[in-house]
Amino acid sequence: MSVVVTKINRPSDALLAGFDGMDVAEVKNDGVRVEAKRSALLRTARKLMQGSVFEPAEHLEPVVSQVTQVCLLGFGEVGQTLAEDLASAGDLALRTYDIKFSDPDSVPSRALRTHARVKVCDSAAAMASGCDLVISAVTAAQDLSATQSVAPGLGQGCVYLDLNSVSPATTIAAAAIVEKAGGRYVEAAIMSPIAPRRIESSILLGGHHAEAYVDVAKSLGFSGVRFYSAELGSVSAAKMCRSVIIKGMEALMTEALLPARHFGVESEVLASLQDFLPGVDWTSQARYLIARSLEHGTRRAEEMWEVAETVREAGLEPLMSTACAGRQAWAPQFAAALGEASLANMLDAILDTLNAKTEHQGTTS
Repeated sequence: MSVVVTKINRPSDALLAGFDGMDVAEVKNDGVRVEAKRSALLRTARKLMQGSVFEPAEHLEPVVSQVTQVCLLGFGEVGQTLAEDLASAGDLALRTYDIKFSDPDSVPSRALRTHARVKVCDSAAAMASGCDLVISAVTAAQDLSATQSVAPGLGQGCVYLDLNSVSPATTIAAAAIVEKAGGRYVEAAIMSPIAPRRIESSILLGGHHAEAYVDVAKSLGFSGVRFYSAELGSVSAAKMCRSVIIKGMEALMTEALLPARHFGVESEVLASLQDFLPGVDWTSQARYLIARSLEHGTRRAEEMWEVAETVREAGLEPLMSTACAGRQAWAPQFAAALGEASLANMLDAILDTLNAKTEHQGTTS
């Protein structure tokens, strides 16, 4: 085993590097690198949460009251939905940047062709330059790197609305990056799927600037926003704990109904759910839950690793959350089954693919 020790001296260096000013070991064992960076980041976040970095509310400058330029950092499902709704809301200037724009065949690149109002920028920092509002909607794993990439372009007082599903510790670290650059960080959590209500979805806002930003957000069409807490991390904690249930239900339904279909007992299982929680069309609901994992499992797995860190921060071993992350990460390989309209056919398509993979592994082993 070899150990590499990195010394970080300045608090700002510690923040941006993800360390807390203490010696941090990177352990290499049998070619597998295990970093202490994450635990150091959590220690940093705890110190920041105690109030040593952020200004007291009475000393804060007012949040910008009129927004004319909005930047969308990330152009996935949420970014595209907000682009459509903001474009129809008035004369807003819209810009975007996504790391996947480098691939012309990526989903974000293809989506741009139907968004004539949105200007594409060459970098996150260039996108943010001169902007009043940056909305970050990337994957959980990219939250901090995305925040760092946009920081050089943030103007004084620019609001950074972080919609990403991350742990309280990650939220606090991201906030410190934004505040150090002169921006105004507002944490946000979409507490429902984005599709039904779109920009009007239920969204919790948190942080020192959140309460002052509510009216501004509503003027842009975010009618479902409400102030939750001035304490950074509270909104993220609410989102993470909700995800244990919502993403967990998707994973549970997948793991229950695939073997149930294999044994031909899925109808009985679904009927029993009707007795347990009446008033729900469980056949339709089951298909919806499983489909969400097939389509979005990769980013859901990233979110569930953030959930696991949140649970661990509360002093619990995240047994369910880590297992859910694994099942969510497993699901997208069967995305072709999304083309099946019925639950039974979707399950059969997954099982057929799974059996084919098993048989292929058997013949090549």
